[in-house]
Amino acid sequence: MTETVTVPAPAGPTRTRPENAEGGFLASDALSKNLQRVLVDLIALHLVGKQAHWNIVGPNFRDLHLNLDEVVDIARDSSDTIAERMRALHATPDGRPAVVAEQTSLPELPQGEVLTTDAVDLVTSAIEATVRTVRDVHDEVDEADPTTADLLHDVIGKLEQQAWFISAENRTPAS
Repeated sequence: MTETVTVPAPAGPTRTRPENAEGGFLASDALSKNLQRVLVDLIALHLVGKQAHWNIVGPNFRDLHLNLDEVVDIARDSSDTIAERMRALHATPDGRPAVVAEQTSLPELPQGEVLTTDAVDLVTSAIEATVRTVRDVHDEVDEADPTTADLLHDVIGKLEQQAWFISAENRTPAS
């Protein structure tokens, strides 16, 4: 049975106003929306990583268990970086659970125990979905604000490395 999640209305404006000595660059609506897309996928990746971390069983458990913590740390730190960049550009990040559930592009992870080999594929898919979102918005973000695009480069590099590390668990050498 699928439950419909209703996203509550924002409690305040989605843009802030520069005050006192604060000024600087103001994010356009498009830039704010693109960063929001990245933010929700990073938050969702953090949750997917923890769900897998808690519920994996099987061969190579310990190594994968620890590697998932690395993914979680990258997703959490990156989401914080993106959210704080949004605030610096006078946009308001929205990481409420209902918003993340409604807006994420990540595939759903199954509930319950997951065999390590299956978790490798599931988590790799979640990382790759997050990277696709970041790459999808990259050019438009770069055009609007190259400084923010530099932050996206860092996220892509770290996540693609994790996808490689984790997916290697299920790979066999090319013949």
